[in-house]
Amino acid sequence: MNKSTIWSILGVIVAIVIAWFLVNVLFSVLAFVFKLLIVAVVAAVVYFALRALFARDREV
Repeated sequence: MNKSTIWSILGVIVAIVIAWFLVNVLFSVLAFVFKLLIVAVVAAVVYFALRALFARDREV
């Protein structure tokens, strides 16, 4: 094996490690954004449900 082959193999290994790290970070960010979106929707539903409940109590 010559030096260029060894450097090519090391380059592939380093590229895979960096790609693995970047994909992990990307999926973590996407999971966080997805959870944040779900929390925002649930919070809005709860807010409007409580608002309707208390508005109904004031009318009585």
